This record gives sequence, C-alpha cells and structure tokens, in this order.
Amino acid sequence: MINLIQDVIDSDERSDLRQFARQLRNSETKYLLRNDIITAFSQYCTSHNKPDYFYQSSHLGQLVYYTQEIIKEDETLYLIIRPKIASQEVFRVLEDLTVEPVSVQELLDLRDRLVNRHHPNEGDLLELDFRPFYDYTPTIRDPKNIGKGVRFLNRFLSSKLFQDPREWLESLYNFLSLHQFHGTQLLINGRIKNQQQLSDQVKRALAFVSDRPEQEPYEEFRYKLQEMGFEAGWGNTAYRVRETLEILDELIDSPADEGLERFISRIPMIFRIVLVSIHGWFGQEGVLGRPDTGGQVVYVLDQARSLEKQLQEDIKLAGLEGLGVEPKVIILSRLIANSDGTRCNERLEKVHGTDNAWILRVPFREFNPKMTQEWISRFEIWPYLETYAIDAEKELLAEFQGQPDLIVGNYSDGNLVAFLLARRLKVTQCNVAHALEKSKYLFSNLYWQDLEDKYHFSLHFTADLIAMNAANFVISSTYQEIVGTPDSIGQYESYKCFTMPELYHVVDGIELFSPKFNVVPPGVNETVYFPYTREEDRIPDARERLEELLFTLEDPSQVYGTLDDPSKRPIFSMARLDRIKNLTGLVECFGKSEALQERCNLIIVAGKLRVEESTDNEEKDEIVKLYRLLEQYDLNGKFRWLGVRLAKSDSGEIYRVIADHQGVFVQPALFEAFGLTILEAMISGVPTFGTQFGGPLEIIQDKKNGFLINPTQLEEMAQKILDFVSKCDQNPSYWEEIAHQGIERVYSTYTWKIHTTRLLSLARIYGFWNYNSKENREDIMRYIETLFHLIYKPRAQKILEEHAQR
Repeated sequence: MINLIQDVIDSDERSDLRQFARQLRNSETKYLLRNDIITAFSQYCTSHNKPDYFYQSSHLGQLVYYTQEIIKEDETLYLIIRPKIASQEVFRVLEDLTVEPVSVQELLDLRDRLVNRHHPNEGDLLELDFRPFYDYTPTIRDPKNIGKGVRFLNRFLSSKLFQDPREWLESLYNFLSLHQFHGTQLLINGRIKNQQQLSDQVKRALAFVSDRPEQEPYEEFRYKLQEMGFEAGWGNTAYRVRETLEILDELIDSPADEGLERFISRIPMIFRIVLVSIHGWFGQEGVLGRPDTGGQVVYVLDQARSLEKQLQEDIKLAGLEGLGVEPKVIILSRLIANSDGTRCNERLEKVHGTDNAWILRVPFREFNPKMTQEWISRFEIWPYLETYAIDAEKELLAEFQGQPDLIVGNYSDGNLVAFLLARRLKVTQCNVAHALEKSKYLFSNLYWQDLEDKYHFSLHFTADLIAMNAANFVISSTYQEIVGTPDSIGQYESYKCFTMPELYHVVDGIELFSPKFNVVPPGVNETVYFPYTREEDRIPDARERLEELLFTLEDPSQVYGTLDDPSKRPIFSMARLDRIKNLTGLVECFGKSEALQERCNLIIVAGKLRVEESTDNEEKDEIVKLYRLLEQYDLNGKFRWLGVRLAKSDSGEIYRVIADHQGVFVQPALFEAFGLTILEAMISGVPTFGTQFGGPLEIIQDKKNGFLINPTQLEEMAQKILDFVSKCDQNPSYWEEIAHQGIERVYSTYTWKIHTTRLLSLARIYGFWNYNSKENREDIMRYIETLFHLIYKPRAQKILEEHAQR
C-alpha cells in the first residue's frame, strides 16, 4: 500500500492529496470512519470540479477507497488502510506530505490519546499478543479460504502424517483402539495387537463381507468379525461394513486427505453433546420476545433436535443400535427461581419432539438471592460464571453418567463456560458467537470506561478473547462474520487489534487465518416454518386467531393501535425491542413516507407495550422512543404494535398469515450477525427486506430472492419497499415470483440437516487431529488462564460486590 501512496505523491495528484488533507485538517472531526472519508472525498471532488473518473479511478480515489479510518492529531493525519480482507496497514501523513509507517503499538497509543486516556508512563500498560501461539500452527494463506478451516487442516496435517508410513499406521491404530461407549469396546479389540495386524485383518474382513448379501444385518455376522478383531461400529449391513473397510483399506495403502475425512466422518466417536446457552430465559414456551432471548433460543433448540436426529442416524448406520447405544444432547442453561410463569425454574425439561434431548438448568450460587433468583441481563452475568461452570460440571457428569464428547458454547457467556468446562474435562470445545457485541456498539472498546456501569465491556471483550483463542474450532454463520467484506471489517476481525484504554492493549487478539474457523450456517425448523401454500399442514383455528390478532383484535393488554383499512398490504417485522434491532427506525421510515402509508399498514411484534412492564433499560428507552414517533408522525389508523409472546407454532403461522395478505417482511437491524427471522420469513413465502449490515448480505441475493436495505437511509429504504409494492400492483405475479425464489433459497442452503451433518463431521475431524497432533496447546491455555485470573476475575468480583448491595 505504500506504493499506492507513493504513486499519489509522485503524480500530478500530489496537489489534490495536499488540498484534501487540508480539508480534513480544517474539519472539527478528529476521527473519520470509512463512510465519513468517502463522503468527504465526494465533497472534495464536487467542489473542485473533478471529472467522474477521478472519484474512483485515480490513485487518490483508490487510496481513499482502501482507507478504513483517518485519525487527526494536530496537523498529522493517520491513515488506517485495509488493502485487502483481514489485513491492515497504518501510515502517518505529515503536513509536508512526508509518509511514515506506524506500528501497532503507536496506533493504540494514538487511540488512547484521542479519548484522553493515554497512560502517562509509556510501556506500563499490559499488552496482549496471541500471535506467538499461532506461529507453530498451520495458517491459511488465501483470504478466500478463511472459514474453510477443516479442509485446510486436514490437507496440511495429512501430508505431514502420511510422509512417515509407520507413524501414520501407528497413529491410526492407536486412534481406532480408543473408542468405546459405557465400557463397550468399539471398532477394534485386543485380537489386533499392532498396526501391521490392522492392515492384514482389514483385508481379511473385506474378503469375508464381500461374499455376504449386501443387506445382511450386522448382527448375523458380528461374531465372525469379532474373531478377526473387529467390534461394532463399522456398519449396520454387510454393504455398509464393506464400504467403510474399503475406505480404511485404501487409506492404509494409499493415504489421501479426502479419504481420511470420509473415514473419520464415519467413526462413532460422538454420542453425548452439551450445548451451552446461559443468559436469558431459556425455555420452549413463554420466553420468546423477552430480553436476551429470541433468536438464540430458537437456534439452540432446533440445533439440539437436529443433532439428536443426526446422531441417531449415524448410530444406526454404524450398526450400534443392537448394543443399546443411545445419543444424548443436553442444553445447559440457567435455572431462574422466580421464573415469571415460565418453566425456567425446572431443573430438567425434555426438548419437544426428541427422544433424549434435555434442557438442564443449573442455578447461580446464592451470593445474593435478590439477584440470583431473578433474571440477570447478559451484560451483568459475568461474576457468576466460574462457580456456575464448577456446579454444571457435576450435574453434567451425573446426567451423562460419564463425560460429554463435545461442548458447544453459544454467545460470549456460554463460550466462556464452554472453555471452563472443556479445560477441566479435556473435551473438544466449539464456539458459536451469534453476535459479538464489540461490532454492535460503535467505539465500545475506546469508550469502555464511560459505558462500563451499563455494559461491562471490559469483561465481555476479555471473555471473547479467552473463548475464541481457547476453542478447538469456531462455527460462524457467514464468511463476513469472520473477516467482513472489502468495505467493512468482520466481527472476529475487530478483535485483531484494539485498545481498552488504561486496561490493556490488544496487539494481536486472534489469528483470522487459523483453520479453527468454519462457516456452517444454521437452518430453519421446517416443522414450524414452511410455505404458506402448504394448506394441508396449516391449522385453521390458529390461522383465524392470528388473523384477528394481527389486523382487528382490540385488547389494550396485547395490542396498541387500530387499522383504518386492514385490507392494505401489511409491512411486517418481529424482533426484540432494542437499539440494534432498530424497529423504531422502521417506524420512523414508515412515518416519513406518506406514499407508503397510503398503500400499506405497518405491523410489528415486539416486546412490552409499557415501560413499567419492562426490566431491560434499552427496551424501556425504545418503548419511549416508539410512542414519541407514533405521535410525531400521527400513525393512528395505519400502525399496530403487538406486545405478545408468541408460542413457537404461532411464530411460524404468523408469517404465513402475512403471506396470505401478500405482505412483506422487513428486518431493519443496524447490524445483524446472521438473520434467523429472515430465513423464517423467506421459507414461509414472505418477500423479505433485510439489512445489508451483517449476515443478511450473504443470505439474500438482492432483487432475486429478496432485497437488501440500508437501515440508516430511511428515505432510500422507504423507496425500495414502495418500488416493490408498485411493481406488485402492476404485475401481481411478481410478488409470487420473489416469494418462490426466497423459499428455494432456504431449502437449497439453510437446512438443519446440512448444518448438523457438517458440525458433527467437524467435531470428529478436529477430535482426531487433537489426538494425533504433536502440538502442545498447554502454552496458550496457560496464557489464557492468566488472563482469566488476573483480568477477568478481579473485574467480575467488583460487579459481584455491587450486586450484593442491591
């Protein structure tokens, strides 16, 4: 990138750079983000009558495009440049256009000075640097392959292992000897005593099963295989056993990474899974729409059902049914004593529609019953997690009657508990972020001290650093969740380098090119969410009840607002009522557009109707703002607000009722990590408008199966919706065309079958490499523990002391 800067300086654009830099210096703003920079450059081009090509094609135009941030200090400009995804370079531009590179440490000091939080004694601040711990691990080179970690890891480590045939065979033999279930040996027994015998006996067993009828059940030739040294786990029929042994035989004779992945994916090594979801209200009824709940609960419940189903299928195919092998999935959550009419005070609850999946709720210890018996916000939960993990470990070991095989954390608090459990139990740890708060709150790390009383970001971001570096593998819903787009940084990328002024500097917080990252998007519960055209699966009573609730019911306890003309096309949205979900932004967008009001009604399902009913500060603020907007734009007769908690089945049918009325769904979030409601609306057959900031950018193919919107540009957003409505009025089949394309998009890419098959494959492969790899992760784990004990725990203790006074 220094070459591009030099090209500007060496060309006749040097004077433009000087004048543009002067324009920036003369502005009052000290910190410019990418949109600010582009806007300022556009103004410069206009005011100086630059030709059209100059804005985009000039050297200076390219430099501006790649510049992510500009910080102004006195007469010096600091350019933070992102030449490509997942990389950053920083330069200092002096008044005389001298250009100097800037180190990470200098940049972090600069940011501290910007907020007047610079430590007086330079060098006294703690620096966190995880880079050395990744120096000896394989890393991906091409940014396009970020998020495809398991393929890279398998290929890289296979090539190393296969170089020494003896070591390879010994590793394989030892790994196959490990597996058992509740004391029952699987795969190979003591009759196969070494790797050479393994190779010989595989060929003998292959010859034996090849002569048997393909569909002959395993039980009928089980004892013969045992005599050869093979226990259950190879397959449920002669054909399946032969197929698995053939893959192994080829691996032994001609090892290849593709064959290894196919083989490891078949090994019965995962039977007991923990899904950790601590914060919020976790239940199957009466919790949706509450603070800290919503999409994550839906995700985890659907994932649990799908995992159990997939494990049952794998166990059957492996021929283990006859041995009484049964999978078990436990959702580990928090027991809330004062459960407000929900089942969150029950220790154990079976997951609906499963045979052996359970919600296990463990209470927080009674430091202060006024706090620990009540719901606690995700921003306040931190001091209870260590003792919670200790208590949860005992409960899990009792429920499983042994150790789990895989622990999956959800959200920052769940990932921290997953780390504590996995560390103690020596179990494979997987992280799912759902949303990293650092990306959602602008400058949240820079101004953390001003926000600490409300959000406790010092603990939150420290927990994220601990969990993401400790995890064996990380699941993201989208590529951009990891490293963003060419125009914006990713959620994980934001942890690469940042400052928490007067607390610590993160010089290198995460290796974005690590093979631990894998993109595995979630699916939709197809029994609840399905196309509105499937009339045979819809329940008429529910349809009529929700029709009334949406359009005509007069019940002040549940609904605010009436519709003068319920036959107008509905604009529908459903989300938590908080700042990021931005439902108030949608109301303002609707209020500013008289054309939309003439053609449509706006209906939202969101949280509480009254401030006094809410316990969440952010929700209270949004309630006040929403009423103010309704009055400001006089939306009476055009708007309805449903303050209800929908049952799961109702949340599916409500989309279909909107589709019956040829309505649209709008998801106006300022940032959305993934966008589960977008999938729910699309699969139901409702044309969907989703925010362009975050996951929806990868779900929605703009103008093909949905529409992307910029929720910060209210007039533009209103015009996009209006254009669609006008086109539908002119051509009624257009609504159906977009609806159909949305349905197809979900079924082809976002199903739970696809998700869980991939997740279990990843868990097996990472488990194999963790066992066989000669790497010792103890150094990074000790570093992480130091961070936990010296930074996290003392700060958590302060919150605990505050809670004790309440």
